Amino acid sequence: MKRLGTGIGWRPEIADAVERMPGIDWVEAVAENVCPGHLPESLVRLRERGVTVIPHGVSLGLGGADRPSAERLAALAERVAALGSPLVTEHIAFVRAGGPLTASPHLEAGHLLPVPRTRDALDVLCENVRIAQDALPVPLAVENIAALISWPGEEMTEGQFLYELADRTGVRLLIDVANLHTNHVNRGEDPAKALAELPLEAIAYVHVAGGFERDGVWHDSHAHPVPPPVLDILTDLASRVSPPGVLLERDENFPEPAELERELGAIRGALEKGGVERGASGGPAPVEGASQQAAREQDTAREAEAVREAEGASAGAFAADAVRQRLALAQAALLSALVAGTPVPEGFDRVRLGVQARALAGKRADVVAKVAPELPVILKDGYRRAFLAYSHGHPMTDGYRRDALDFAGYLLAEGRIEDARVRAELREWWLERSGPRPRSRRPGVRLARATRRVLLRR
Repeated sequence: MKRLGTGIGWRPEIADAVERMPGIDWVEAVAENVCPGHLPESLVRLRERGVTVIPHGVSLGLGGADRPSAERLAALAERVAALGSPLVTEHIAFVRAGGPLTASPHLEAGHLLPVPRTRDALDVLCENVRIAQDALPVPLAVENIAALISWPGEEMTEGQFLYELADRTGVRLLIDVANLHTNHVNRGEDPAKALAELPLEAIAYVHVAGGFERDGVWHDSHAHPVPPPVLDILTDLASRVSPPGVLLERDENFPEPAELERELGAIRGALEKGGVERGASGGPAPVEGASQQAAREQDTAREAEAVREAEGASAGAFAADAVRQRLALAQAALLSALVAGTPVPEGFDRVRLGVQARALAGKRADVVAKVAPELPVILKDGYRRAFLAYSHGHPMTDGYRRDALDFAGYLLAEGRIEDARVRAELREWWLERSGPRPRSRRPGVRLARATRRVLLRR
């Protein structure tokens, strides 16, 4: 695995600062925000300087019940080619549910949600990862995610789940130490135990990020400084293995460049401390001895696979479809409870599910405000209140841009805007964007506007 060094998440808001920042060996860009035919000039300049750029996907949904979309995989491959990347990354998560497998409405989470750590979910994830690996031109690495909720009836720890995933598919791992901290606070999981169970040789690189705690819940915000407990987990990891690369993530609430540089310095310090500990202990322990329990689980999985093979290919295909359907029903029930207000599935913590549902609605309002910044300007202080009220009975089904249009259309159709001026402005915004092409570019509209300007000058 190529050694990447120290990197930072490239975002348009800090593009200039990243270019000037000393000691940056590589950057990571959100894949869905990069257009292959129109790369941001900042990324082009970084590439020309020899800085590696890695696309980081957020929408494949490899942990979902459906097989990965061929269109999404092709789009990700295009970004890999455009950026000349040696690696591409995604998440171990599901982001949508419903549809043909469940004969229920298609729902979008707009967020990375955890998969159950069960044999069924692992089988589906492994097949989905293999499909993605076959479609992508460079190696794939997958990231452990942060979660507010736990699935009932889980059969493996996070470390065991990741160990088997890597062993069965050969996929590389992107280990987010901030997410290990989040899961420690929210789900009582021991980060050291997870690290001890990982296949260390499969690590492609490491994420480090900040968050905040509220009412006993840790929110992985990527908008706050990296806290000491996250750096401690990074040190623990570095005491076991020298990671090929480490990257600081920041998605919003960007500080001054000097503050980002101080955070990068703290990350380097944590790595150096771990390296000293590793050297003092005589180097990392053999990976085979790091997780005897994971190895036993791995043997069990191999035996199960052998049994399935012996039963014949047709029976195996039938069983795989049944597994996907079981997972699809479980994920659809959970997502529907989170975004559509349906009953909470049995075994889930109702309070924690409520926290997750409010977090999803808040994130949805924030992202819609970013993709359609005119809406908060038109609606002013009433935007967030109106959107949260709308979101309770209107789950997202087709991405954030469609969500913004549907929200505006709902306000207009239901007569929710009393101010005539605001209503007219919102209607103009909606008409401009709701057709197959911008209304302002249609010949009849251009002619009407030109005529109006001439009449006004008389």
